[in-house]
Amino acid sequence: MKTISIKNFDNIRIGNAQNTSAGTGCTVIISENGMCAGLDVRGGGPASRESELLKPLAAADRIHAVLLGGGSAFGLDAAGGVMQFLEEKGIGLDVGIAKVPLVCQSDIFDLTVADPYTRPDKAMGYEACVGAWQNNYQDGCFGVGTGATIGKLNGMEHCMKSGIGSYAVQIGELKIGAIVAVNALGDIYDHHNGQIIAGMLSDDRKSFADSAQFLYRSYDIHENKFVENTTIGAIITNAAFTKSQLCKIAGMTHNGYARSIRPVHTSADGDSIYALSVGNIPADCDMVGTLAADVMAEAILCAIRNTESAYGFPAYKDLSFI
Repeated sequence: MKTISIKNFDNIRIGNAQNTSAGTGCTVIISENGMCAGLDVRGGGPASRESELLKPLAAADRIHAVLLGGGSAFGLDAAGGVMQFLEEKGIGLDVGIAKVPLVCQSDIFDLTVADPYTRPDKAMGYEACVGAWQNNYQDGCFGVGTGATIGKLNGMEHCMKSGIGSYAVQIGELKIGAIVAVNALGDIYDHHNGQIIAGMLSDDRKSFADSAQFLYRSYDIHENKFVENTTIGAIITNAAFTKSQLCKIAGMTHNGYARSIRPVHTSADGDSIYALSVGNIPADCDMVGTLAADVMAEAILCAIRNTESAYGFPAYKDLSFI
């Protein structure tokens, strides 16, 4: 097994666009020839678009783009820009009188980071597609990772900056990659040793408060945890799978979230994973799903390690006590 770049896949383009001062952005994954796709949502508060297309009973057997965005439900307008760009390129489902690009989208909540009234819109979605044609994807505080934060169970004053990360591997002809925007309610763990590496800080900011232990202090009902959260990502493989198999792989990939984020899959998160098939390599579904969880866990670490401090929130690189 060897490590490769997330950009080292045929039939895929990935692009970022962001408004750094406003603390928001979006990242698009485009397949010009179309890609079979599945989706598994484990969080209780997703903001999404065209999710029904990815259910096994839906007629569409492939889509043309997945957009990962900020702005919560407000940011869903950005998919219009992706559709415009793809239509101009002649990419989409041929329905006779037009080619209709099929675009799915999931968003994180980043409205509390900087400017809550600036969100990804049609223009930013289009800009992300231009970035994809320029091969501009970067890990860190770019694209959908621009406004990502983590460790927010005790409020934004105790949280840390996060971002977007990627990781990919190759075994023989088989390639599996992950891309993820880490915007969790909980803390981030190094799955290799079980240690917290980023998350909710103590009052003196000299240690981690441990979100799970903080949560266990009381079983009183918290009425409003539905802000500031959601981790969204995608698995990309050149293996040939059906939509049903990809939904299973997406579900297995959530094990990578569970190894790296705690608490995870809460009612206040919209945790979602897409699984995208862009090739024709024969491969075992369970093998790919198992490896996908490992790859996703590494992508989460990549997001944390490539993040820079911003908007008054410290990053992993700034912590002296790790």
